[in-house]
Amino acid sequence: MVRARRIWVTATALLAVAGASPGVAVAHSQPAAALGVLEQNGGTPLPPGWRLAGGGPAPQLVWRSGRAVPMGDARVEFRAGGRLLGVPRPGTDGRTFRLPLDGRRATRLHGLEVWSGGRRLDVPDAAGAASAARLPAALPANGVDPGKPGSYRTRTGEYSLKSVRLPGFSAPVEMRAVVVAPIGASGKRPLALFLHGRHYTCYKGQDITGDWPCKAGTKPVPSHRGYLRDQRLLASQGYMTVSISANGVNGQDFAAEDGGAQARSSLVRLHLARWADWAEHPRSAPKVVREAPRADLSRVLLVGHSRGGEGVNRAALDSITPPPAEQDGYRGPVRWHIRGTVLIGPTVFGQNPVPDVPSMTILPGCDGDVSDLQGEVYVDGTRVVGNGTALHSAVYVIGANHNFFNSEWTPGRAAAPADDDFFDDPQHHDPVCGKRAATRLTADQQHRAGSTYIAAAARLFLAGDDRVRPLLDGSGKRAPSADPARVLSHAVGARRGSGFLPDAGVSVTGGKLCAAVDPSPAKACLGTGAKGASPHFAQWETDRETGRSAIAVRWKRAGTPARVTPAKPVSLSGAKALALRLFVPPNSRAAELDVSLTDASGKKAKLGRIKPAGLPGSERTASYWAQEIRVPLTATGRAGLDLRAVKSLELTPRSASGRAWLMDAWGWRPGTPAVRTDALPRVDIGRTTVDEGDSGVRTYRVPVQVTGRSGSGQVRVYVIDPATGKARDRLVTVRPGGQDIDVPVEVKGNTRYGTDVSYDVLVKAVRGAVVGSYRGGITVHDDDPAPTMTVTPVAGEVTEGRTLKWRVSLSEAVDVDMGALFQVAPATAPELSTKDVPAGWLRDTTGEKPDPERPLSKVTGFYLWADIPAGRTSAEITLPTVKDRVRESTESVLFREVDPRTGEPRTGGLELSGSVLNAS
Repeated sequence: MVRARRIWVTATALLAVAGASPGVAVAHSQPAAALGVLEQNGGTPLPPGWRLAGGGPAPQLVWRSGRAVPMGDARVEFRAGGRLLGVPRPGTDGRTFRLPLDGRRATRLHGLEVWSGGRRLDVPDAAGAASAARLPAALPANGVDPGKPGSYRTRTGEYSLKSVRLPGFSAPVEMRAVVVAPIGASGKRPLALFLHGRHYTCYKGQDITGDWPCKAGTKPVPSHRGYLRDQRLLASQGYMTVSISANGVNGQDFAAEDGGAQARSSLVRLHLARWADWAEHPRSAPKVVREAPRADLSRVLLVGHSRGGEGVNRAALDSITPPPAEQDGYRGPVRWHIRGTVLIGPTVFGQNPVPDVPSMTILPGCDGDVSDLQGEVYVDGTRVVGNGTALHSAVYVIGANHNFFNSEWTPGRAAAPADDDFFDDPQHHDPVCGKRAATRLTADQQHRAGSTYIAAAARLFLAGDDRVRPLLDGSGKRAPSADPARVLSHAVGARRGSGFLPDAGVSVTGGKLCAAVDPSPAKACLGTGAKGASPHFAQWETDRETGRSAIAVRWKRAGTPARVTPAKPVSLSGAKALALRLFVPPNSRAAELDVSLTDASGKKAKLGRIKPAGLPGSERTASYWAQEIRVPLTATGRAGLDLRAVKSLELTPRSASGRAWLMDAWGWRPGTPAVRTDALPRVDIGRTTVDEGDSGVRTYRVPVQVTGRSGSGQVRVYVIDPATGKARDRLVTVRPGGQDIDVPVEVKGNTRYGTDVSYDVLVKAVRGAVVGSYRGGITVHDDDPAPTMTVTPVAGEVTEGRTLKWRVSLSEAVDVDMGALFQVAPATAPELSTKDVPAGWLRDTTGEKPDPERPLSKVTGFYLWADIPAGRTSAEITLPTVKDRVRESTESVLFREVDPRTGEPRTGGLELSGSVLNAS
């Protein structure tokens, strides 16, 4: 028996029960990670807001949010039992999300959750604490303030070139940009290129969409003009600047397995290629470029916001080692040198930062979009991967949200509708990020701080001015131009030497080596009871990860040391201080810990006492973030300790109780070394779709390319079981041109209509290698013909008070659930009305009330749905009626089969028609 129920859909985002011809039930498939085809049986309903839809090779799991989910940069993810099911496609209503469940059958879905940027969307936000958060004290001013405007006046203009085609996208992508240039600057000038993130694409008045291309009567959202303040500051200091538009990527990246990173990289490099042409042939340049100083393409800074951050990170990688040609939209030579990247609230879906290109990542403390602050991976994920000469900095901006770094995403400044991405519940104001919180920055304060630190990165990475380094590398200095923002920093790389890392070879006593990502609270670093999240522990696509760890210390009395002993003694020779990246719980008062070192001969030196305090935080922020604390090494000389062979590090609590997490500790000395950019072996995983076949067993291999000039490196390969969703991993040594990553997939053919299956593979760099396309696999397409679907009236004409019934039948049983969706349509008058069906049933099915009385065809969102379980050939659809005392003519009702590709009734499709006779 199939219950009629309300289906939360919009016309352009319906279930994927498609048909090649009327009456034939087939489905459109698309690669996605899933546990399998699931049926709602045993009388156990899915959680509120969830439902199953569709059948055949791509049945769908559908969730509808109680409030609109803004189009942003963080991916919406469906999870079950803590494991990633996949990334659903959003509907145009901004509330409905649907995920094709290609995979093997499983019994049920358990523990369904919706996440985005580390925040759950399917439960109410946690109420904020009653007490207000406290800001940390202002840091001492740095000797050089990069936020001060320079001496040059500026000129602004735009260019628009012919649109380009990018692999995987059906519509062309615009080549449009705004340029801000210095006036009167001599010689070639360094170039800063800005790339905005994923945002709405088109608007008209207060209506806004994610369409591409924009429909007639609507205009493109000018997201690329949102960094004019940053551009003008840089141009006044002598830099050429360009901010490029990427609406064409934003409107199509929902179908990209990497979230659009490769497409954004291609777009960036297509613009850089034009700038290289114009530098060589100035007369061919657009007017605004022709009238500006010539750009120096040997000194390029890429600035990316949100998904734009991941895009420019990929562009930096692709400029060193090119991606597979079939994935790339740029095929020409590299005539530029990326000296550094600035990543603002970035995504990092692949967790594949470029290790040997300097970077600065801005982490907004009140980010309501990429709220897990996963951009921290651009720092943590580079450790020991490359040669270590590049500085990788993270700056944590307390009170900053995601959107206000772009004025075109800021209410009151944007041409199109815009909002504050940090939703503040009016009944429970967040104590840190609520609009009234003392710790929250205004839009102007936030953008000014962003401009200042972008300029700091430009000055360090492009101009080589080491005087601004203390703003970025954890030296504890501030830029007065960013006041009153509190901006903290830490870093890895540059002049940090050997260190203590929480890797597999380390031994810990008095504490524990904890897992950054693990479903077991006993193994996870934060576990249960944490009030908020940690950027260091942002989850990837697996429910656990090998090699991502920290050192957790918990004490209930002073004096018990936690000792960290690496597999081999480390050398701190030449270092001036020990730089620890360590955090304590948010809002906690300063803990006190003594820091000591012991060398291989047993000599011990107490370096000093540190007093780390918690950042302002709430349950909705990612404030478990490590601050950099430096302890001078002068005491080692007095103790006669041999810095060439340091055996262990000790942290001894001196406060009565507390908790702390150590991310790492390094030998540090000042300065910025020359960066050595190595072309490391590069790994790209591809995806192949194969037909199942009718018989026999065939073996296919996941397509993998390893490119580069020479050398070898190590990556960790994760193979996802399509039946369970669990991942198996192994460490693999790769070499350019080698076949070191070998993942065979056996495919058994049959002649029974069934389910598409995706065998997914993920890869992450470990040492001496880089990763481009991190995700791929084999998708096995079931190529057997679908059964024919028919509708037969069981009780197509009834007296009022009885139930209309129809039987939906298949020509043969198949191995998957099948289904069909029918939408109410105008019928022959007089029609059945809202008073002719039970009021409770109408409410449960459509969410509508019977009053005012109206024909059923006027009820919005009224669908009837048939589920035919695997192995069965039919199911019934019912529509109950009520008996009244009104004498009336025979009334009729009609439902028409919906074509999911258009959201409209299918021409010549199946119909449910019925008549209700008067009982009086």
